[in-house]
Amino acid sequence: MKKKASILISGILTTSLLLSGCGSAAAPASSSSSSGSSGSSGDTIKIGVLEPMTGSYAAGGAIELEGIKLANKLYPEVLGKKIELVTVDNKSDKVESANAASRLVDKEKVTAIIGSYSSSMCLPAGDVVKKAKVPTVAPSATNPLVTQNNEYFFRVCFIDPFQGQVMANYAYSKLNAKKVAVIQEVSNDYSVGLAKFFSDSFKQLTGDQKSILSLSNYNTGDQDFTAQLTNVKAQNPDVIFAPGNFTESALLMKQARQLGITVPIIGGDTWEVNEFLQIGGNAVEGAIFSTFFTTEKPMTKESEKFLAEYKKAYPDKEPAAATALAYDSYILIRDAIEKAGAADSVKVRDQLAKTKDFQGAAGVITLDENRNAVKDAVIKQVKNGKFVFMDIVGAK
Repeated sequence: MKKKASILISGILTTSLLLSGCGSAAAPASSSSSSGSSGSSGDTIKIGVLEPMTGSYAAGGAIELEGIKLANKLYPEVLGKKIELVTVDNKSDKVESANAASRLVDKEKVTAIIGSYSSSMCLPAGDVVKKAKVPTVAPSATNPLVTQNNEYFFRVCFIDPFQGQVMANYAYSKLNAKKVAVIQEVSNDYSVGLAKFFSDSFKQLTGDQKSILSLSNYNTGDQDFTAQLTNVKAQNPDVIFAPGNFTESALLMKQARQLGITVPIIGGDTWEVNEFLQIGGNAVEGAIFSTFFTTEKPMTKESEKFLAEYKKAYPDKEPAAATALAYDSYILIRDAIEKAGAADSVKVRDQLAKTKDFQGAAGVITLDENRNAVKDAVIKQVKNGKFVFMDIVGAK
């Protein structure tokens, strides 16, 4: 039986969250008129897809693209017109993400955009879509800054203040942790944000400002974590919280186990890709993380449809949470275009902002005043080389 817990989200969002630099300036985007741009041409309406198809986040981009293509196959038209997907590779690079967004709005003239996997890829694209007035829906980007002060950016997933609190509560109440070491991917906005929200919540739960023993850093692309792990081992924590990209996280766990560190290692939603299992092997057995969706507990009728159709398309695979969220991003945009009655980006944006009780594959979607989805979190664990459902934690 699942256990439905209720977690109160208090004022965790702070302005102290520091973002890593975005490199050189991105190409500027041209502004559309106040009436909104149209991605409609003849019998076609264009929706842009901004995803990392190459680079360090490519596996994440690939699983989201699966969901988008499946949704397009099932719902290929709107307002009597064919929906054309225009996919652009942001190459897992911040500057390239801004450039790719510019291409979608300036050259391709899309009505709306889906993407991107990774908050770090969404943030540089934010100014582009805001200036161009093109609504963009992120499937799985959880950093709160993605939608903050940007009325054209939406998301269909929960945000990191909630995810951080969920995992802090799990460490404290389920793992009986009193002392935690945190290891973050300092060049990854998602990792930095989630590490902070987890730490703030855990300190509050324990009432001990010293309950976070240390905060260690590494960079995207690093392969040697010996120095960080040696220090952590000497501190003897009850749990290690290590949110980060799936590749680096899996390598970090392998090295932790090789060094004789046996305590639980927990993290966030980015771990739910097959590459995490393949890279980590036996070392990731027992890893616990929060995510958005589980095949064991269909949440809506659309969940059941998604699962059945995914099985037909990919008979040898299980859908990842990000795949379901990307599917939802597409059908939500399609619904907004239908309600707007035209492929007008501003009108579509206004319809997206009204989203309430929308039946998605990954659950019911209601967007708050900051365009963030208020949703439950799913807890999973790696068992026998598979992602196994453990619990659902309520957002209300």
